[in-house]
Amino acid sequence: MGIVLADQQGWLTPSVPPFTFTPLQTFARLREGVNDKTIDFFMWEHFTSKRYYDNGEIKRVGEIYTPWASWMIVAGTNIDGEDERLQGLFEKVDKGVEYFLGNQEEAVRYISTELDYSEEDAREWLKTVSFSQGVKGVDEALVRKTREILLKAGVVGEKGLGVEEMIAIKRS
Repeated sequence: MGIVLADQQGWLTPSVPPFTFTPLQTFARLREGVNDKTIDFFMWEHFTSKRYYDNGEIKRVGEIYTPWASWMIVAGTNIDGEDERLQGLFEKVDKGVEYFLGNQEEAVRYISTELDYSEEDAREWLKTVSFSQGVKGVDEALVRKTREILLKAGVVGEKGLGVEEMIAIKRS
């Protein structure tokens, strides 16, 4: 049997064997899957899974550091980059990030009570995370580098959209 790999979104599509991808949708199902051998392993964010390898429910066998951001803002192809709704979204997210960064103790309390992190892990996570100064736009060089890495890994194929077609609003 080949290795069965699952991710939280189920978006990975293998281009060559031996991988078979099984979307399990939730972190709880992924943990159950590795323990009942439905899947061989999964990938998940370090601090979100830390509690479960600290308590012995799952084993950490490696880490991958990605050269891309954790979050992206996506709109349908029929939405113009200057759409008022998008402009409002960008402004609100920027204000939220500004508030979050300016109120670190409140952020630690929220993360440690609402997001399944210990207070210590919340503080450590905050040391590793960075936020865009202005969420509007995309860094074309970063998209190009990411696509090249995913091509090398065989996760995406040569066919499909080019970098220019993937980006509606370039970061200036």
